[in-house]
Amino acid sequence: MRAVVRDRFGPPDMLEIRDVETPAPADDEVLVRVRATSVNPADWYGVTGTPYVGRVEMGLLRPKSNRVGTDLAGTVEAVGRDVTRFRPGDDVFGAKNGAFAEYVCVREERAIVAKPANVTFEQAAAVPVAAITALQGLRDEGGLKPGQKVLVNGASGGVGTFAVQIAKALRAEVTGVCSTRNVDLVRSLGADHVVDYTREDFTRSDCRYDLLLDVAGSRGWSECRRVLGPQATLVIVGAPKGNRLLGPLTHVAKLRLAGVRGSQKVVFFVAKLDQAGMEVLRELLETGQVTPVVERRYELGEIAEALRYLGEGHAQGKIVLTV
Repeated sequence: MRAVVRDRFGPPDMLEIRDVETPAPADDEVLVRVRATSVNPADWYGVTGTPYVGRVEMGLLRPKSNRVGTDLAGTVEAVGRDVTRFRPGDDVFGAKNGAFAEYVCVREERAIVAKPANVTFEQAAAVPVAAITALQGLRDEGGLKPGQKVLVNGASGGVGTFAVQIAKALRAEVTGVCSTRNVDLVRSLGADHVVDYTREDFTRSDCRYDLLLDVAGSRGWSECRRVLGPQATLVIVGAPKGNRLLGPLTHVAKLRLAGVRGSQKVVFFVAKLDQAGMEVLRELLETGQVTPVVERRYELGEIAEALRYLGEGHAQGKIVLTV
């Protein structure tokens, strides 16, 4: 089978498409024929090996794994003898390390669920990492309740487009912050209010929010707190790339330290890809409450180009690879 492989850290151009052995499912695994996958910032960091502090997990001098990618959507090709939830021919979507390949094996109880018939493989592949991050940031870390006001800073990117829709599904009043070219998109996703940051400073608004989901990471604590209610929460999802040593962690640390005092909370988290969360997303897709936004489509062999575009930081929705 074909798979995206790398032997060292470096720019996306050093990624290769190689023929590798097709995996065989263990007793508790399913073998999935991948039809589509998508790229995430974590893939960009993993390929480049930055920030350097992250190499404690990624590998100090060279990658611990030569495979990359996480999001996937495809069809079950074979199942292990202990598998009961899936059978060959089932369409599924979920997450598994090494997803930039024609086949992957996923344990039955991990982050993989049935694909709704009303979404394409490309749409489904756009969901896992970005949507689970939005869901957990809003519901679990932010404690969003019906009727509350939430502001999504960076509403037009991968996580942001899901966050706007999921917040509406949670019956919140949603304000999205984006650039001029994305105003119509964010409004079409259901945002009650849209702020064009090139024309208006959202931190100078008279409105007070119960939750600020910060995907863009473009403002400091003193600015953000001006629009937060007394018991509000700032959930940090994204941040500028920063330097090669600490990367986005510099911004995260500054906000966390600045927000220690007072009644307002500052939260940073890493999303957990689990089956329970994927089932919630499956239902939101099936009922039409969430529709993935796919801006660009590439072939698997164009992975370097896809990651370079992602690294520019201006993607509208998700970037998908067909396999």
